Amino acid sequence: MSSPWLSGPPPESAHPVRDRLESAQELARTTGPLDLAGDLAGDVSDPGGVRRLVHESWLRAIDRAVDPDALPGAVDLREAELREYRATHPLSSVLPIIHRLLIRHTFDARLIIAIGDQAGRLLWIDGDRDLRRQAEGMAFIEGANWSEEVAGTSAPGTALALDHGIQIRGAEHYNRIVHPWSCTAVPVHDPGSRRIIGVIDITGGDAAVEPATLPLLEATVAAVEAELHVRRLDALADSSRRPTSSRRRWPSGTAVAPEPLLHVLGRETGLLEADGRELELSARHAELLALLAWHPSGLSAEALALAVYGRDDAVATLRAEMVRLRRALDGAGFARFTPASRPYRITERLDLDAHRVLAFLDRGAHRVALGHYAGEVLPGSEAPGVEQLRGEVATRLRDSMLADATPDTLLDYARTDVAALDQEVWSALLGLLPPSSPKRTAVVTRLEAIERELGR
Repeated sequence: MSSPWLSGPPPESAHPVRDRLESAQELARTTGPLDLAGDLAGDVSDPGGVRRLVHESWLRAIDRAVDPDALPGAVDLREAELREYRATHPLSSVLPIIHRLLIRHTFDARLIIAIGDQAGRLLWIDGDRDLRRQAEGMAFIEGANWSEEVAGTSAPGTALALDHGIQIRGAEHYNRIVHPWSCTAVPVHDPGSRRIIGVIDITGGDAAVEPATLPLLEATVAAVEAELHVRRLDALADSSRRPTSSRRRWPSGTAVAPEPLLHVLGRETGLLEADGRELELSARHAELLALLAWHPSGLSAEALALAVYGRDDAVATLRAEMVRLRRALDGAGFARFTPASRPYRITERLDLDAHRVLAFLDRGAHRVALGHYAGEVLPGSEAPGVEQLRGEVATRLRDSMLADATPDTLLDYARTDVAALDQEVWSALLGLLPPSSPKRTAVVTRLEAIERELGR
């Protein structure tokens, strides 16, 4: 069976193995459970045999009437829903650890990292760019559901079903479209409840199931769970000293909350999240906290007044607003984020969601960065300091996308509000797409529309 998704056909020696497994799977579908005591029995070192856990996974797929020839990954979250869901998922706070431990390995070995939730949805995908493009041919994309119930046997889905690390090689996959691929996956657990909250997967060719890949993933998951444990203890310690009303219910059902974060991207007002609770801020209060979070060393009263009001003689107005901000934070149980004075500064660590976008860009995780980019910083604000912050974030995102993003990521960026009329972005995208790409027509049409709109 040839593969349109790989850069070349598999080695000739692999075809008998694939054929044997495909025949065994067809036999299971048509006649029922196989006798694994015979010469079909095998283990991971014997890729020609059928391992018992693979056979049992096939049978679960057969019982659920999973179509082995349908596109395996069902996308059940729209883009906006996916973006919001990822931002609140506990694994979003440990993405830097995952990327630090795995990103170099995946790029060097031409592999893909996929991070999914407890239901098998793929939330983040990174790694080798060409391979990610090829993987789209089997719907291995962000937002797609790769649980056993939907896709049949695969490393992420079966690891979740069995609750332990697993490697799936080639034709061990239930879906025939996925037979050219191999993968290794390990589930991630909440350190408090021990419930599964997600899965980390490495997908690609034979390198994805090398003996060293599973221990590497297990070590990564151990580091992730250790970090979640530390964050959970910190959150519990903080919560014991503060009111616990309005505690956020995270999608995974765990008590782990991310680091304190001020959401200002794509919002007219600010949303402050800390200790599993949240506070909606007025537009002016969002401007003040955003500017102080952006300048952690602090700003003088004159500098902050200039940044907010456009006048350095508005210090009295600024001080009155600071009193109102202090009351709002204190009354909601967020007193630790009340700015100190001389200079005005936030003494607790408070990140902006914009900080996370830029951090992902610095690591080369363009798709993850774009997934966290919900829009411009406080788009309705006319405060000079916010306008400067907004421009810096937008410029760094644009420059990074033009310099090093994959065509698919650049296309996603081009479709955002900030790039919808950016002729340079759409022209660069056209230059990156291969001549045979079906996406070229839409890009050319968009460029022509931009030219008409700009009156050229």
